[in-house]
Amino acid sequence: MPNVPAERRRVTLQRPGPLLVEGPVEVALDDGTTVSSDRFCVALCTCRRSRIYPWCDTSHRRRAPSPPPPS
Repeated sequence: MPNVPAERRRVTLQRPGPLLVEGPVEVALDDGTTVSSDRFCVALCTCRRSRIYPWCDTSHRRRAPSPPPPS
């Protein structure tokens, strides 16, 4: 990313759930590719269950972690 002053972006962490980022955004993935969105707010997947990763598709809701077994 160039060393250019940018506007501050608000990032909201929701547990359990996605990371909400005010857009537009460009996301650098671990394989070196980048994806971008011009939306005013994007939800980034933090559980890696999304079929459209890195964007959240609410898959975390369908398969919530199960409670620990009783001792």
